[in-house]
Amino acid sequence: MERALELARAAAAAGEVPVGAVIVRHGEVIAAASNRPIGTCDPTAHAEIIALRTAGDLLRNYRLLDTTLYVTLEPCAMCASAMVHARVQRLVYGATDPRVGAAGSIFNIVQHPTLNHRLDVTAEGDWAEVIADIEKQHGRQRAGFQTGSRFSRNAAGPSTASGCARWRIRMSKPCSYALDNGSS
Repeated sequence: MERALELARAAAAAGEVPVGAVIVRHGEVIAAASNRPIGTCDPTAHAEIIALRTAGDLLRNYRLLDTTLYVTLEPCAMCASAMVHARVQRLVYGATDPRVGAAGSIFNIVQHPTLNHRLDVTAEGDWAEVIADIEKQHGRQRAGFQTGSRFSRNAAGPSTASGCARWRIRMSKPCSYALDNGSS
C-alpha cells in the first residue's frame, strides 16, 4: 500500500485524481500505476485499469490468477468489473468511496453472487486518514486549475495546439477509427 500511496501523490501532483494501484503476484510487484484520465484524455485511464493492462502484458495472459491488487481508493464500477474479468484473487483498498465505490460502498461488483468470479476484499481503514489528506491537497490544487489558464486553454477542445496530450499522440499514429476533433 505504501507504493500505491506514492503513486497517488504523483497523480495528485500531475493534477489527476489521487489514486495509485499496485498488483502483486507471489510476493512480487508486477504492475504499478497512477490515475491518468485527465492527462491522457482517456476516461478509462484509471490506476487500476492501467495496472491490469500492464500485468496482463507482463504475464501474456488476460487472466491475472493468484494476484492481489492494492489501490488507495475503493474501485469504481468499471475498475471492479475489470478485476472480476481478469480473475484477480484479492483486492485491498485504503479508503472507501461513498460516491462511486463498487467494492461494497455503493455496489458490490467484486463479490456479486451472480458473477462467475468473486474477489476476496480487504478494506484497510488505517490508510483512510492519509488518503483523505492527499485528496484534500488535490482539491486545493484542482481549485487553482479550474480558475487558471489550464481551464481556459482546454475550453476550445482538443483541436488546439495546447489541448490534450493524448490527442497529439493519436494524431501522430495511423488509426482505423475516425477521430472527432470538434470541427464537425
